[in-house]
Amino acid sequence: RTGEVLSRLTTDTTLVQSISGSGISIALRSSLALLGGLVMLVLTSPRLAGYTLIGIPVVILPVIVVGRYIRKLSRQSQDRVADTSGLAGETLNAMQTIQSFTLEDLQTRRYADAVKSSFLTAVRRIRMNAILIVIAFVLVFSALTLILWMGSRAVMAGEMTGGQLGQFLMYAYFVGSSATMLSSLWGEIQRAAGAMERLSELLAAEPAIRTPEQPDHLPERAAGRIRFEQARFSYPSRPESLALDDFSLEIEAGETVAIVGPSGAGKSTSFQLLLRFYDLQSGRIRVDDKDIARVDPRALRRQIGLVPQETVLFGESALENIRYGRPSASDDEVREAAALAAADAFIGELPDGYETYLGERGTRLSGGQRQRIAIARAILKDPPILLLDEATSSLDAESERLVQAALEGLMANRTTLVIAHRLATVKKVDRIVVMNRGRIEAVGTHEALIRENPLYARLAELQFGDL
Repeated sequence: RTGEVLSRLTTDTTLVQSISGSGISIALRSSLALLGGLVMLVLTSPRLAGYTLIGIPVVILPVIVVGRYIRKLSRQSQDRVADTSGLAGETLNAMQTIQSFTLEDLQTRRYADAVKSSFLTAVRRIRMNAILIVIAFVLVFSALTLILWMGSRAVMAGEMTGGQLGQFLMYAYFVGSSATMLSSLWGEIQRAAGAMERLSELLAAEPAIRTPEQPDHLPERAAGRIRFEQARFSYPSRPESLALDDFSLEIEAGETVAIVGPSGAGKSTSFQLLLRFYDLQSGRIRVDDKDIARVDPRALRRQIGLVPQETVLFGESALENIRYGRPSASDDEVREAAALAAADAFIGELPDGYETYLGERGTRLSGGQRQRIAIARAILKDPPILLLDEATSSLDAESERLVQAALEGLMANRTTLVIAHRLATVKKVDRIVVMNRGRIEAVGTHEALIRENPLYARLAELQFGDL
């Protein structure tokens, strides 16, 4: 969950920083006082100091045992905090959905339960930390009482003076109070150790897609030839179900190919595999005759532009959102890309023009405006390969017309794969690939497939309407 990762990056990091900052100075002072006190104990009465040193393991052992349990509870406490953060994030992102189903009370109860679980775990940790301090306090001052008794006997036997005993007890008190302070600090250190474990797990996580040790190199700008060779793939969450099954397709440089099919046919999966967000179970995908499994994923993705169905905008200005396509682009290049995407007009009407803050996820823009920002991004990137998940069904007629015009300009002179939802698109592509259950069922033009493929004819009637 996103909230879990954010909790590790923020809460755990803050906890480690806080304990480390204050703990180092406390540990240094207490350690110096402890060592200095032990030295003075030995100088004052070596025999009593020997008894004191023998008792140190008796104090340390329970501190270590209880400290390990505190570390475990600290880890659990941080996990519960992460659960609470994750639930809060999901609730805020889905606020309109929650309100539309009038589920505010249900979500409030869920959050209250998560907070309660986090609180109870924290109470258990605090209780154990208090027990640790009490154990250290009792053991230390029990040792002081024993030293007082033994010292009194030594004074009565004439082995040491009363002044020496008082001096020894003062040094023993310094040692005992320092030991108690270090015991308290040990509990906090174990708390930080629990947070460090969670951070270490995050840092040690291996990416699912790795760069080959000696990768093949694509040209600075690829020609754009794409070839799927008997590709087979299933998602990790559904290993028993093949999303692509013996999928073979060759696309020439500069060709425009539309992919159509029912939901779950594997259309979006083919995009994710080409971008190498996942690796195939078997088969190959080649770009310009290079197996993409042997190519640096970053180098591959620089050759590909993606216009997704759901546009993702960041909490930045319109200018910076478009500049994500090519961070080194100048302001003039960004504005030129926006003009080609038919976005320049509405951006100019925003309160601060291109410097207008678009809100989290671009909430200040309509669906059509967000799509034109995404298209401007792709135009600015100017990739040789374009992946387009065409999504115009939810737009009004004017927005659809503007988006379609921008898309046609974007698709020119580059290899384009488009998940098509519009009749105007499928009529203009070079080929149409009909997918069903992860396989290619037919390939051809719109007119030929209408006559020869019943699935396409039915999809065309349902999705495109007028044939």
